[in-house]
Amino acid sequence: MKRFGRAAWRFQETFETPLHDIDRFVSTIASAHGNIQKASIVIDQVVFDTEHLNALVSADASPIQLARDFSITTGSPHEVEPLLRAAFADWIDFLFVPTPKPFVIYADHDEFVTFYANTKSHINQIVKPLTSHRYSVVQNWKREL
Repeated sequence: MKRFGRAAWRFQETFETPLHDIDRFVSTIASAHGNIQKASIVIDQVVFDTEHLNALVSADASPIQLARDFSITTGSPHEVEPLLRAAFADWIDFLFVPTPKPFVIYADHDEFVTFYANTKSHINQIVKPLTSHRYSVVQNWKREL
């Protein structure tokens, strides 16, 4: 999280997180990327119980206590969307880093999700599909980390 906060991201765009439509929202993000091989979620803050992430992480083991700076990394492309869905479903602030990394995501429990990129084309790669699906852009807002 510290390294992410120090990075100079030239472009950002924030959307309202559509909690009633998380499946389609996550699918739109994955489709816009086009080639996520793996991804990591880094927890910034846990507000309430993380039942969805715990179900993914500890399916065959005892539950673990997820906390700040805890990271979860997928091992294959088919694990990416379930991980991102679970993170959005729990009340946490988190960073989502796909590989390859044309953009990264910071989402918070206040239902805002900010996309960061270093080029205009990379930010447009995610913004255009989201706006075409009528997800709500938060106008004139910059997230400071």
